[in-house]
Amino acid sequence: MYSDDHTAQAIGAYREALDYGLKLDHTPTPNIDRLAENGMRFDNAFVTNSLCKPARAVLLTGLHTHKNGFRTNENYYFLDEETFPMLLHEEGYQTAVIGKWHLGTKPRGFDHYEVLHSQGTYYNPTLRTPNGEVNRQGYTSDIITERTLNWLKGRRTKDEPFFLMYNHKAPHRNWLPGQEHLDDYRDHDLPEPSSLFYNYSGLAAPAQKYNLEIATELQWGSDFKVPLNPETGDSTDWMKVVKVNKLTKKQRDRIEKAYSEENKQLYDRYNQMSEKERLRWKYQRYVKDYLRVVRSVDDGVGKIMTYLKQKNLIDNTVIIYSADQGFFLGENGWYDKRWIYEESLRMPLIIHWPDGIKPASVSKQLVQNIDLAPTILELANIDIPNKMQGKSLKPLLTGNSPDNWRDAVYYHYYDHYDYGEEPIKIPRHYGIRTHRFTLAHYYMMDMWEMFDLKNDPEQLTNVYGQKEYIDAQRRLKEKIRELQQQYEVEYHKSE
Repeated sequence: MYSDDHTAQAIGAYREALDYGLKLDHTPTPNIDRLAENGMRFDNAFVTNSLCKPARAVLLTGLHTHKNGFRTNENYYFLDEETFPMLLHEEGYQTAVIGKWHLGTKPRGFDHYEVLHSQGTYYNPTLRTPNGEVNRQGYTSDIITERTLNWLKGRRTKDEPFFLMYNHKAPHRNWLPGQEHLDDYRDHDLPEPSSLFYNYSGLAAPAQKYNLEIATELQWGSDFKVPLNPETGDSTDWMKVVKVNKLTKKQRDRIEKAYSEENKQLYDRYNQMSEKERLRWKYQRYVKDYLRVVRSVDDGVGKIMTYLKQKNLIDNTVIIYSADQGFFLGENGWYDKRWIYEESLRMPLIIHWPDGIKPASVSKQLVQNIDLAPTILELANIDIPNKMQGKSLKPLLTGNSPDNWRDAVYYHYYDHYDYGEEPIKIPRHYGIRTHRFTLAHYYMMDMWEMFDLKNDPEQLTNVYGQKEYIDAQRRLKEKIRELQQQYEVEYHKSE
């Protein structure tokens, strides 16, 4: 079970585990939470590159970004790397992938696939299948669940083992909720993260200059922009009438009705609002819609779990819930991902395996998305290729903690955006995360950033260069060089 941009802060099971971020007084994910209650929650699961296509390539290959060929979202063709679904298929597993694929080519190693074009739409999606394209009517999260159940019920051969990827588009932007959740949270405001109005004064120059602010950067891609100030030409597209979804008139009318009162208030008050008031309004619109689409994902997880229980498949099926990366939900006033900061770096990882995991287990070990491919192969009793760079999590699942488990994870972000006047949006950087520290190098700018997570879990103060941290800083740099050699990292400072 693999979602897009579903951050740990928006999963109830992680509510007490995180020292930063959004603090909800309820859970938007009761079904995902039950997976954790009966399985293992990983509190230190991190990505190698916080971006959609690279994360998916890492998941499939067990290789870091620089090894599998998908450094950025601009890579359109999957290279000739062996994937773990191919190996499962060769060993007699029935394999299927339904939902988001996003790697630009026909899925390989699968008996069956029904996948979205690129990011897909939130309503009325077109699915690519082995027999051509099929247009489906309805809400995409619900359709992905329905098609998954259809495969489990009808296409799966009952006496053979199977591997299924159930991949949601949600909660990727532009966060358009399903009809049944459009009105959730409209009767109250949600809590704000403590750093919503942070001014980045304690961070290095890259964060101060190239950020992703809800207040100024977040756009929805609406059908029209509403003029708010005829003298300055200011406008907004926060009215939530979204053009990139193939809405029917009935669907569009329902959505416009849901947002109409709030939109009128924004239109009437915008020019009288202070900057803080505008950010608060935009934050509420953003985070409520994010959680609304998450709730549809969780509904789907519940339906899949109900079916597996009904068919007595729960006890001998390993269920993994994860996402391609983390996401900012207003922390630092930001949205999106890409950075090495905790909100972006951390991915949710919950594994449900009644035969092997003690219920309500928690692992604090440092794990990454490169570990999922070797884990799945070992659980299926298939040899792990030597070239895979991840480590199987099976020992951790069964309650063991190997003495040689990693003490740091390596991160490398290669992408950047060309916006004309601002040639770098998020600068390329690499770094490591240990149990206590994060150290990052923005190598195109030759700037460093370091955080003491024990004393500063929200990462608001860069301690790089401070006298009391010089020894730790030296050790962390040595560890970066060690991991770059281990993973055979190649990069150029000018790239």
